[in-house]
Amino acid sequence: MGTIKALVMTGFGLNCDLETAYALTVAGAESERVHLNTLIARGKKLDDYRIFVIGGGFSWGDDHGAGVIMAMRLKHRLRDEITRFVENGGIVIGICNGFQVLVNLGLLPGFKTGELKREVALIANDCGNFRDQWVHLSADPGSKCILTRGVDRIELPIRHGEGKFFADPPVLERLIEGGQVMLRYAKPGGDAARGQFPFNPNGSVEDIAGICDVTGRVAGLMPHPEAFNHFTNHPDWTWLKEKYRREGRALPEEGDGIRIFRNAVGYFQ
Repeated sequence: MGTIKALVMTGFGLNCDLETAYALTVAGAESERVHLNTLIARGKKLDDYRIFVIGGGFSWGDDHGAGVIMAMRLKHRLRDEITRFVENGGIVIGICNGFQVLVNLGLLPGFKTGELKREVALIANDCGNFRDQWVHLSADPGSKCILTRGVDRIELPIRHGEGKFFADPPVLERLIEGGQVMLRYAKPGGDAARGQFPFNPNGSVEDIAGICDVTGRVAGLMPHPEAFNHFTNHPDWTWLKEKYRREGRALPEEGDGIRIFRNAVGYFQ
């Protein structure tokens, strides 16, 4: 079994690269943070990696729309490399701002591999403001996405102002029927949020929190799995610590977000 190399992109306002690289390392990958300009200058080659992650942040301050400028830089400077990376079996993950980038780039929903076509959007939250909270999520059991294999329910933080997933009815139907919806916002017990705030924090249609392409290897999600890399990241960790102690259970070291990255690394193993 060879080393699984992961590239975490940095630069121009992306600010979750350290946590993302750490989470990938915990999951078993050899992760490296690489600036966008280094990729464009071919100082590093995307072909040398198996996993490519565009993480959260505010690329170019979201001044022209969340993820728009970053998407255009990738489209016009690295289109061939990214297309080849996916066709050769690589995994692409977009988290929060990275999800917005992949949508604007047209890599998602990716109904046709190699065709960069923008067919869905992530727009301003219905609540009218930035949301920073933890959300309950349910994984679609029929999803093609490799990141949610073995995942039923998971709790992760969100922090965004433009996270409402929107698509026209025909596109939405195609996503659902094709198994391309990977995560949905849910209530604490696992029931569907059905658009109810704050369980669905942004008004996403069909409670959609994440989608993948037809291969299941290109995925985007608004919640931050890298931000739940350790048990103590959870806001209720002190209460859970006492609960586990009374039940005689050992405390976990990892946060549930590592499961997402472990699935990515495990795909190649």
